[in-house]
Amino acid sequence: MTNNQIERSVKAIILSAGQGRRLLPLTESTPKCLLPVSNKPVLAWQIDALLAVGINEITIIAGFQVGLIEALLQQRYANPPKIKILFNPFFEVADNLASCWIARAAMTSDFLLLNGDTVIEPALLAQVLNSGSAPITLSVDYKSAYDADDMKVQLDTNGWVKQVSKIIPPHQIDAESIGLLYFREQGPQIFSQAVESALRHPAELKSWYLSIIDSLAKQRLVNSCSVKGYRWCEIDFIEDLAKAGMIFSDH
Repeated sequence: MTNNQIERSVKAIILSAGQGRRLLPLTESTPKCLLPVSNKPVLAWQIDALLAVGINEITIIAGFQVGLIEALLQQRYANPPKIKILFNPFFEVADNLASCWIARAAMTSDFLLLNGDTVIEPALLAQVLNSGSAPITLSVDYKSAYDADDMKVQLDTNGWVKQVSKIIPPHQIDAESIGLLYFREQGPQIFSQAVESALRHPAELKSWYLSIIDSLAKQRLVNSCSVKGYRWCEIDFIEDLAKAGMIFSDH
């Protein structure tokens, strides 16, 4: 067992259903999660990092060009221990809250939830997995200024999340979400029930799952874990690919 590995059983759910239209023309026929960073697809970076910390039960929610994702798994993980794909047929008309709904059967015990466009290193995962106990743990990082696309976070003095949204006023911003959450204890059940409840309202099809986290934070269920100093990069725009390549070029 390496220093990064965990001893308890934790699953992972990766949300990779979208096309990534802001990365066109690169995503014309290739899903965002398969774009290469230092000659390795984003999804492979994620799976390899999860395997490195001892997480091998991985559920990938796929949609756009699902066949290419299936081919990647066959090619790189020919005998995947417990890596599976769930198909989201609503990827064109719904946001990632619907992907969470499709993954809810996997939310029966402790699990990590990853956005499909965030490249991470194993040590970052280990930091989150070893964080203080809480039903839901939101991974956050800090910088001097935040742009309109950042998923901003407000924290209380003890590090618990007060709100998470792209539209938090500048004077209330304390950190940003990196797109990685850890659900423990009653957290998996609370989250899956909240997702199910939200999607009873048709308008919520266009919602992000972080709108659920924002509402649960109001009940003091969401703690934060700082990943400052660890390597990660979110791939939203073409220039992010070059940035990620520099961050992860030596591995």
